[in-house]
Amino acid sequence: MEKHIGIIGILVNQKSENAPKVQQILTKYGSLILHRSGIPYSKCDRGIINLTVEAAPDELDSLTKELSSVKDIIVKSMILANDANQLQIM
Repeated sequence: MEKHIGIIGILVNQKSENAPKVQQILTKYGSLILHRSGIPYSKCDRGIINLTVEAAPDELDSLTKELSSVKDIIVKSMILANDANQLQIM
C-alpha cells in the first residue's frame, strides 16, 4: 500500500476543554505519527500541534476528518511526498 509523507497543523482553541479530545484521537492514530511538536499558548487557552505523518491516503483522510470534527479545532494538512517508499535516504 502506497503511503504519503505529510504534515498536519492543528490549532487547538479552548485548549483546556479540547486537549483531551485531541490527545485521544492522536493516540488512536499514533502508529502514523513520525514526529509531533507543540507550542502552548496558555495565556489565551490555545495550542498549536505540528505532526509529520506517514500514512495511506484513506488513513490521512480519516485522521484529519476526526480531528476536524472536534469543536474549535482548525486542521490543515499537506502532502510532501506521494510515495514514502520512493524517498532517497542519504
